[in-house]
Amino acid sequence: MSEPGSKGILFVISAPSGTGKTTVATMILSLVDDLRKTVSHTTRKIRDGEENGVDYHFVDEERFLGMIGEGDFIEWAQVFGNYYGTSAREIESSLALGHDLLLVIDVQGAASVRSTKSFFSRTIFLLPPSMEELERRLVGRGQDSPESIRMRLESAAGEMGHRNDFDYQVVNDKLTSTVEEVRDIILAEREKHRGGKGS
Repeated sequence: MSEPGSKGILFVISAPSGTGKTTVATMILSLVDDLRKTVSHTTRKIRDGEENGVDYHFVDEERFLGMIGEGDFIEWAQVFGNYYGTSAREIESSLALGHDLLLVIDVQGAASVRSTKSFFSRTIFLLPPSMEELERRLVGRGQDSPESIRMRLESAAGEMGHRNDFDYQVVNDKLTSTVEEVRDIILAEREKHRGGKGS
C-alpha cells in the first residue's frame, strides 16, 4: 500500500489475460469524471482497432530497452514475449496536478507499483468466474493460438494466487455489475482520500 504523496490517486486494475480488464476499464473511464487512462509502452504488434498513443505507445524493442536503461519506467515486464512498461514521468506529473489515473497492467506490474512510495495508489484485481469461463473467453475472442491460450491459462492460475496482494477483488461475472462495483470502489476511495471529487 502506497502512502499519500500527491494530490491524485493511481487506480490499478489487473487481471489474468482474457478476464475483461480492458473492457471494464473503458467503461469506467466513460462513467467517472476526471479519471484519465495511462498509456503504457509496449513492443507487441498493434491489433486491429487500436491506435498508437491511445491504446499503447507502440515502440520497437531497441527503444524499449533504451528506456529501461534510462530509468523511464515505474514498472516494466516481459509478458508472452513482448515488453510492457509504464512511464514514471507521465504518472507523476498527472498525479501532481490532481488528476486521478487508471492503469491497466499485469500482476507483475501491479507489484512494482505497490512498492513505489512516491504516490498514492489503490489496486483492484479482476477474477474470472471460473477457469472454464476464462478459457471460453480466450477462445471466443479469436486472437490467440491454442498454444497461446494454454500458456495464458497456466499464467492465469499463477496470477490468481496473488489476488490477496490487492486492495480489492472483483469477480467479473456480469459486466454491468462488475463495472458498477469498480466505480463504487473508485468513488469511495476518493471520498476517503480527499473528501470526494465528483462522480
